[in-house]
Amino acid sequence: MNVENNLSAQQIIPLYTGAIPNSVNYKMKEITYLDKEGRMEGYRNISKPTLAVYLPDKKNSIGSAVIICPGGGYYAETYQKEGINIANAFIKHGVAAFILKYRLPSDSIMKDKSIGPLQDAQQAIKLVRQHAAEWNIDTAKVGIMGFSAGGHLASTAGTHFDSSFISNKEHINLRPDFMILVYPVISMTHQLAHMGSRDNLLGTNPSIEKINFFSNELQVTDKTPPTWITQTGDDKVVDVDNSIVFYEALRHHNVPAEMHLYPKGDHGFVLNLPTEEWMQPLFEWMKKNSWMK
Repeated sequence: MNVENNLSAQQIIPLYTGAIPNSVNYKMKEITYLDKEGRMEGYRNISKPTLAVYLPDKKNSIGSAVIICPGGGYYAETYQKEGINIANAFIKHGVAAFILKYRLPSDSIMKDKSIGPLQDAQQAIKLVRQHAAEWNIDTAKVGIMGFSAGGHLASTAGTHFDSSFISNKEHINLRPDFMILVYPVISMTHQLAHMGSRDNLLGTNPSIEKINFFSNELQVTDKTPPTWITQTGDDKVVDVDNSIVFYEALRHHNVPAEMHLYPKGDHGFVLNLPTEEWMQPLFEWMKKNSWMK
């Protein structure tokens, strides 16, 4: 059994100080759901986004930061295993970590539910860079990480940064410096999409334009951030071809990318492994690319 030694966030801050963009009047109560042992596992019905701040000791800080997007099919967020456990692993290596509790797409709380999570990811990147001096962060070492549908959100932030979906009068750079994608949903095409994630984000009858816009393998350019990807070949929830087509798109645009595919383990495979163990290749990649120096 994977037992984590968890530390608490130093602070949890609202993602927006004023009105939440793209929101409408709503009556939605956030739900905390528990695991089989009765411990907090994650959240549903998220309408008030937050950013949990995990900072390493100043003497150990290396100036890098990672914004973590837990997965859950755009229906829930697996906050403990794909958030808190990961943040604790990063700060042990001197990397600041920020868990993004992003809004889950819903017509009842958003004017356009398809862009709500992306707005929150962009706002998180903006906030981290705005607080860089306070949090001892190098603004050129701010990455984004996502699991499953959170991987779709992270890769959306990494492929759509040229368009600002939030107020950004300060012209803060919204491009992540690197991406970390763990068994990610990438495509919204009928052939590859995880249909639960697609239905929740885009609705049950999306236009071809919207499908293509949120199929991130189609949105890769030469400016897409360097990327680290991992998944298993026997993933029965998200087809491993999501990772493969994204890697191919990155390669064809000469974007540095590293992919680790394993034959077995199914969806969520890393959750059954000690966090420090499965993240070791990731830490090595970050060191090679100067994000952990």
